[in-house]
Amino acid sequence: MKKVTINSVAEYAGVSKKTVSRVLNNEPNVSPATREKVLKVFEELNYKPNPIARGLAQNRSFIIGCLYDNPSKSYITRVQSGALEACQKHSYNLLIHPCELRGQDLIDNVEQLLTTSRLDGIVLTPPFSDSNELIAFLKQRNIPYARVASAIEGDDSISIRSNDEQGAFELTEHLINLGHTEIAFIKGHPDHSATENRFSGYQKALAKHGIEYRERLVAEGNFSYHSGADSAKAILDLEPRPTAVFASNDYMAAAVLKLATQREIKVPEQLSIAGFDNAPIARHIWPGLTTIAQPVEEMTRIAVEELIKHITQPQEAPFQQVLEAKLITRESTKARSSS
Repeated sequence: MKKVTINSVAEYAGVSKKTVSRVLNNEPNVSPATREKVLKVFEELNYKPNPIARGLAQNRSFIIGCLYDNPSKSYITRVQSGALEACQKHSYNLLIHPCELRGQDLIDNVEQLLTTSRLDGIVLTPPFSDSNELIAFLKQRNIPYARVASAIEGDDSISIRSNDEQGAFELTEHLINLGHTEIAFIKGHPDHSATENRFSGYQKALAKHGIEYRERLVAEGNFSYHSGADSAKAILDLEPRPTAVFASNDYMAAAVLKLATQREIKVPEQLSIAGFDNAPIARHIWPGLTTIAQPVEEMTRIAVEELIKHITQPQEAPFQQVLEAKLITRESTKARSSS
């Protein structure tokens, strides 16, 4: 079977090679009708662009990097899913780069990554999306980047986040409306801005309803299941024991649920438990976890989409968007017993 080339597509579609190239690279100056016609020919001829030839012709690698450091495998899987969807749509490849470094070691590591991989751009997830040093380095090197779930405001870059503080406020208020006033809270990783945003939402809900903030009800976690287990032990050992626990992510909430079950504490009759993120575990365990649905896949997909647009046609005004975090009630929370 004869190999399908960009020339074949141009001839079949009745357009110039340059027009096909513009459609392929999602460039402007192509009418919607022409773009649709060329895309249809791509599908009909099963055209797959040669990434090496394409990169050489445009001095690009067509690779987007994604930098992460998060102990939750579910979170990273969702980040990858959203990024891959956008990359595949635009015939880009995705390079996932885990990193636990900070300070100058982080900068050196990213510099080596850029040198060896020739990335066209990079997506920063927490905590890197809040690193002023890293952002300054990328700007100095003129590397296009997009930030996911960052608390930094006023930076002239692509930024997609969800309203974590509002989500935490709504979940805490949900527990209060169920009659709970002794609500324990498990914080996340101290390097992640989401940790303070969710903690702030919890505190503001307590204040709104005139409930005294009690430091003894707050435990330090780091978003991992094991840190949730350690925090759960500290919380469930309290006297009197709180009637509800709000963990900053679903994996820590699942750890609380396990320990409560081991101690024969009935959930939700004796203890209501809630998490954050709406990770798969929130739906797969019993009782199902009340949680906040954080649109991780959508945030990352939009970030990559906008980053590719910026690489193709630099934007003067950076695209910034805040997505809604939604409360999802399940079987792990219930009205406080009067007994």
